[in-house]
Amino acid sequence: MLIYHHVASDTPRVSSVTATELRQHLQYLQDHNFKVIGLDVLIDQLKQGKPIADNAVVITFDDSFENNYTTAHPILMEFGYPYTIFISPGSIDNKVGPVLSWDQVRKMAADGVLVANHAMNHEHMTERENGETEADWLARIKQNILTAEQRIKEETGQSHRWLAYPYGEFNNQLEALVKKLGFVGIGQQSGAIGSSTLLSRIPRYPAAGQYAELADLSQKLRTLAFDITGYLSANQQISDNPPTLRLTLNITDFLPEQLRCYAGTEALEPKWLNDNTFEVTASKPVNRGRSRYNCTAPSLSKKGYFYWYSQPWLNN
Repeated sequence: MLIYHHVASDTPRVSSVTATELRQHLQYLQDHNFKVIGLDVLIDQLKQGKPIADNAVVITFDDSFENNYTTAHPILMEFGYPYTIFISPGSIDNKVGPVLSWDQVRKMAADGVLVANHAMNHEHMTERENGETEADWLARIKQNILTAEQRIKEETGQSHRWLAYPYGEFNNQLEALVKKLGFVGIGQQSGAIGSSTLLSRIPRYPAAGQYAELADLSQKLRTLAFDITGYLSANQQISDNPPTLRLTLNITDFLPEQLRCYAGTEALEPKWLNDNTFEVTASKPVNRGRSRYNCTAPSLSKKGYFYWYSQPWLNN
């Protein structure tokens, strides 16, 4: 799954692709026989335990930017590719920044675009207000999610119950709430999607800024999801710093000695606790805010493909 934000040449590069770059990405997908599917198709396959095709790609946009309609939408319609926009209804209601109007959202929806939840006002959802208890925080966030979903339904008639976490930030408690509400949670950590992908933290590859180059994107399009059977230490909100990632996984299609993990530019040596469980810990604390460990290994059965898992960390 790919995540875009701005499609423009005059917006922050880190979150932007130009119209030319977006067209190049879509042309590459077409020329190399990738199958672009809707997010609804992907989630149905995951819920039903159906295999995800190695060449399947889902396209998503976050943050309700107007250039999604004025620039990206015509290009995507030209290619005939389905896609999803994750919007924050409060930002549209209050016209916060260069955001879509509801008329534009409705026109996109009429063209088949899927419209889904990005929280009411693009909040840092894991952060508590001063003096707020965990119970109060959970009640506030629950209302936020449900109000945003209701506004989307009122304006578009759509209600998919998919939540893209603003900034990609979540923790175990937020994941549990999302599941309790019957929502699917979607992050911003990179990684492929497979049968063992948790429906409360589906990954997406960024396709903007430094990641817009086709050399980088083409490799990520040829990645596979590790078959993870136990997320033993993978809470995004860290308690110990540096954090430890501990996973149990099926190793039949890669060699354990070829597993490589990284914290930024630091290579982390995986410690195998048994035949199927490993852990990694960085040598120094992670910075405040968001960071991640990335783990990868070449597939034995699919030449040119790599398994990929990204563990996001949130250090408030």
